[in-house]
Amino acid sequence: MSQSNDLIPPRPAPQSANGILGRIQALAAQGPSHLILSVISYAAMAAMIWLILRWAISPTWTAGSLAECREILQGQHGKACWGVINERWSQLLIGFYPKAEFWRPALAFVLLGLAIFAMLRVNARAMERKLAVIPFVLTPYLLWGGPIWSWVVLFGAACLLLVMNKLLRSTNAKADFAIRIAFIGAAVWLAMNISDALPPSLKDLGLEPVKSREFGGFLLSFLIGLSAILFSLPMGVALALGRTSKLPLLRVVSTGFIEFIRGVPLITLLFIASTLLNIFLPPGTNFDIIVRVIIMVTLFASAYIAEIVRGALAAVPKGQTEGAASLGLNYWQTQRLIILPQALKISIPGIVSTFIAVFKDTTLVSIIGLLDPLGLANNIRADSAWTGIVWEIYGFAALIFFIFCFAMSQYSMWLERQLQTGHR
Repeated sequence: MSQSNDLIPPRPAPQSANGILGRIQALAAQGPSHLILSVISYAAMAAMIWLILRWAISPTWTAGSLAECREILQGQHGKACWGVINERWSQLLIGFYPKAEFWRPALAFVLLGLAIFAMLRVNARAMERKLAVIPFVLTPYLLWGGPIWSWVVLFGAACLLLVMNKLLRSTNAKADFAIRIAFIGAAVWLAMNISDALPPSLKDLGLEPVKSREFGGFLLSFLIGLSAILFSLPMGVALALGRTSKLPLLRVVSTGFIEFIRGVPLITLLFIASTLLNIFLPPGTNFDIIVRVIIMVTLFASAYIAEIVRGALAAVPKGQTEGAASLGLNYWQTQRLIILPQALKISIPGIVSTFIAVFKDTTLVSIIGLLDPLGLANNIRADSAWTGIVWEIYGFAALIFFIFCFAMSQYSMWLERQLQTGHR
């Protein structure tokens, strides 16, 4: 086969589609209607951004009331009054948490941030993820305080459990699981009763206790939302496996739980947590209100996650299960190594959407007396000094919610790209 030695004649470089000029040329190539609508849309966006910036740029950060804002602005209308944010930002973030103990939620937030970063990395080592559990054990003590001994026992038990995971390598998985459960039960019992064995001089050693009613603002929303997210995912996966199980009793119980929770509004569950849950507890039991809310929000989120995971399990080809059976894998090995990794990858968008919805739904706790950011905003607006403030305080709350929700959405898309195994 002969090859030609003729050079390809020079041709003009292709038009770049990057930049504003490239975008305009691409729109013009699609027709004048696309170009006109795009220009109108960009002009509307630019006008909206200009109006927001014109409203936000305001020299009112030092104002102590709405009247002082108006004096500083000297009759200028359409300007923000940022004095309310400068004066009440700590209240919006941590509620009525003692200001002298502000370092405790700040430290807890930093530790949780580092732990979440370690756990969400795709290429993180197994030991990094196990060590990331420690901040989650320390955070409740940092926030609530009280005698330190129970938390020392729980922290030591968590560290010993990490060591046990390295030492327990027997061929009997059921025996290893039973040992872990017995160890956790013994640690919880010791944590609940250790103060009775201590001398009076040591019983109260620890951080200053803080009541749950003093929690508020984004500290409360973040605490409830993060706890519900952490506990609802494994519970939702377990419910999805139960609903698809061949065992009739397990399938009926899982299906009944899912359908009941999905058929009841979250507000109703919060009322149950606030009023009715104590009826089913022994007399004199002091069950913390935030813990009750976390339980109900977790149950609510787990039911929706279970349906998302169940749909993803149905999307995994049956040949995967048959192939696992041909390799001699049992049910749990098949689910853990083959089926669930594929199903969870498919269900990432739905799961993250549920997490975002749960985090935003934490504002409903104001109905049962807990002061979330919106509840605190209403209290601040009830102050005579800030009566009439609307956009500034609600805009600040909306911005914080947007930052967290947008971060979860972006992580979801990044994780999908990292786990992409098909043709790119």
